[in-house]
Formats: sequence, C-alpha cells, structure tokens
Amino acid sequence: MPHHTPEPDELLDAATNEDGDEEEGGLGGIEPVTLTITPEFCGIRLDKAVSQLLSQYSRSRIQQWIEDGHVTVDGQPARGKATLLGDETIVVAPQLAPEDTAYAPEPVPLAVVHEDDAILVIDKPAGLVVHPAAGNWSGTLLNGLLHRLPALAGVPRAGIVHRLDKETSGLMVVAKTLEAQTDLVRQLQARTVGREYLALVWGTPQLSGRVDAPIGRHPRDRVRMAVSNHFSAKPAVTHYERLATGVLDGRPVSLLRCRLETGRTHQIRVHMQSLGFSLVGDPLYGKPHLASAFSRQALHAYRLGLTHPVSGEHDEWAATPPADLVELFARAGMQDVSFD
Repeated sequence: MPHHTPEPDELLDAATNEDGDEEEGGLGGIEPVTLTITPEFCGIRLDKAVSQLLSQYSRSRIQQWIEDGHVTVDGQPARGKATLLGDETIVVAPQLAPEDTAYAPEPVPLAVVHEDDAILVIDKPAGLVVHPAAGNWSGTLLNGLLHRLPALAGVPRAGIVHRLDKETSGLMVVAKTLEAQTDLVRQLQARTVGREYLALVWGTPQLSGRVDAPIGRHPRDRVRMAVSNHFSAKPAVTHYERLATGVLDGRPVSLLRCRLETGRTHQIRVHMQSLGFSLVGDPLYGKPHLASAFSRQALHAYRLGLTHPVSGEHDEWAATPPADLVELFARAGMQDVSFD
C-alpha cells in the first residue's frame, strides 16, 4: 500500500472496516492454518478460541470466515457458537477482506483532459467514487489510476490530492510524481488552486455573495456536515454568482457559479443549504419532497486552474457539463446560458 505524507484537509481518509471476501486459496496465497485444540480450550466457544490462537485477525473477521464455510472442525463445517471439547483439529483458510485489495489496479474508464510527465487532469463522471472506502472497496478512480499508470503505486494515494463527491462530476488534478504531489498539496493549502463549480439550486439567491462559515460534522447525523461554531469545525469560504434563473417542476431555480477558497467535505452543498438554497437533486441536504427532481446533486466542477509544478506556468482547464446536467438546464429553461 502506498505510504502516507501530510495532505490537505479535503483528502479522503482511508476507512478500516473489515468484512469477509471469498477467495480460494486463503489470504494472499497463504496456505490454510491447522490448529490442534488442547484440553485448556474445553468449554470455550469456537470463534473465541480461534481468535485467541490467530490474534492477528479480528474476531468479527473470523466469525465471517466461519459463517462463509472457511473453517472446519474435524473435517466438518464449523459453527461459530459451537463449544469445544479440547481435542479437535480446526482448519482455517484465511480470506482477503475487501480493503486488503483496495489498491489493486482495475480497468476503470478515465476521461483524460490533460496529461504530461507531472500531472493528469481528469473529467470525473458522476457515480465514480474517488478513493476506496467502506462500501466502495473497488471500481474507484484510484483503482483506475493504478491500472493506467502502475508507477502511481509509489505515490501516496496514487497521486490524488483532492476529491469530488461520488455524484459530483467534473475536473480533478492528479500528481504523477511525489514531487508534483507535494507541490500541489502546498498550493491547495495556500488556497491558490482555482476551482469553479456550476450548481443548480432551488430558489433565487442574490446576484452574488460570499459565504464565510466554518464546517464540521453534523452533531446528530454523522453522515452529514453542517455550518458549525464547534472548535473542531474548519474554516470554509465559498463565493457564488448567479448566472441564470428558471423554473423546474413549477418551482424557481437558479444556476450559480461557485468558487472555492477552501475544500471542505460537501462545502458547496452545506453553504448553499445554510442560505436556504439547497442543490437540486441533493438527497442529503435538500428537502425530501424535491429529491426526485434529478438523479443526483446538480453540481459540476467546471473550471480548474493551478501553477504547474514543473514549469511554474499558470494552467487552466474547463469541462463542459455532462449530458444529464445539460438536459436539466434545458428543463429549467436555461438552454442558452453562458458559463464564462
């Protein structure tokens, strides 16, 4: 697994949840383990005894192996709640957990906007997870990067320096070398990377504005973020400009261009909701009765600008909205909107 270096706040944290994964031949090619049970284990539950004898694996993981049929007692499939007599022979075939192969290369299609020896700029489609985590251990952008560029296995997080939510489309930059990654991380920390998004929101905000409100974990719903004055909340600044107004399903909507100074989790979604203008299609921060208007949050990373880590020149890229957003804008009567 790639090693770690200090990274900006918006980087994903690798999850460590364990779960079983069936694979013949045991963990990473390790042969099945034979355990000869001695009398001191008489009266102890099978799963507890095995977890004591194979302490390198969690008890929950061993219980999953028992349930999936990867543990036998005297040649018969084991039962986790069975009580040992103290003279059994147990065979355990260790299995890979999904996170054990989270950094495996996979042929994930990538829309490359720019590539040179130092960086890769990608137009990420909605639905693609950036980094392996619980519930998404494979098929991520990171897996696709390792397939396209095997050398990225030697760069922390395969060169990823910032993220987009799964259902947000648009531009991301990836470092191809450790030196480029270090430079890009510093630019992000210094807030010199330009990131502009297009967002369709419910309602009609003022023509332009600046939201300067710290963001932290929601106090009651750990899946959500929220504007917060808690000491653990992190500074967050979003600038927005109204580009157009329209009507969607009989309700007013506005197309905004949002510029980030910081890159907090769900920043645009949280900041706009805090003003009373949640994103169209946002099931997490929007109103439930409006969730069916669009299949995802209407958010697209439209423009990306940075100082090239090798040449020192300012580079900028733009990615037109994908077809689903173009169709949504048209439904709202915004067919001829200019994004510049």
